[in-house]
Amino acid sequence: MSWNVEVDPGACIGSGMCAALMPELFSLDGAVARPLTERVDADETVLDAADSCPAMAITVTADGAVVGPRP
Repeated sequence: MSWNVEVDPGACIGSGMCAALMPELFSLDGAVARPLTERVDADETVLDAADSCPAMAITVTADGAVVGPRP
């Protein structure tokens, strides 16, 4: 199973939490983060990164349904 990962550049505050947690998936690009790839293997750490974003700027979806951040 794979997931789509998106970072909303308008919401991202560039805290770097995602890049610190998953440098293989997220990178800071100036003042905002970006995913290094849009499709990833399903992994709990991806959801942890979405959950840890203070701006709630990361969205993880599977087949169009939002799986992260978790409530």
